[in-house]
Amino acid sequence: MIYKFTVLSDEVDNFVRVIKIDPEATFFDLHNAVLDSVKFDKNQMTSFFICSDDWEKGQEITLIEMDTDSEYDNLVMEETKLEELISDEKQKLLYVFDMISDRAFFIELTDIIPGKSVSKPEISVSEGNAPQQILADEAVSIAPKLSLDENFYGDEDFDIDELDEEGFGDMNFDDSSLFNDDNKLE
Repeated sequence: MIYKFTVLSDEVDNFVRVIKIDPEATFFDLHNAVLDSVKFDKNQMTSFFICSDDWEKGQEITLIEMDTDSEYDNLVMEETKLEELISDEKQKLLYVFDMISDRAFFIELTDIIPGKSVSKPEISVSEGNAPQQILADEAVSIAPKLSLDENFYGDEDFDIDELDEEGFGDMNFDDSSLFNDDNKLE
């Protein structure tokens, strides 16, 4: 038997991937097939969610074991076979690939092919460019870079050599000069 999953993105209109996989494969195998199909790095936290027909999240299957306060069991991709949670055509999954921005691929079991088998996941359709993997990196990379040069904070007289180890400069003053005759801070 072969499960045929269609992978879509709500960020890219012409993006589609079709993955054929054995039902006895694990969610980790599907995870790797999805990432391979879009050429994403495999060093990010990801999760699958079993969804209702309206794409409402249900059971989560995580990349690594995590303690959760969820009403569902803690399932791990490497230990959970696809056939344990998926058995009906049109079953829907979300694959969250960017946890920070809560971005995901929409996956549907579009066909169950009896009497056939695959030894490893196959990408049978690969159309369109994948969305960017992580949006948070873009936000960080466009942040202005601070440089400690002669125009630090617009001060043309700034000299980095005037700073001591902690960066406060030479502060030679008598603490008592901060207070008036009534011992109140001026």
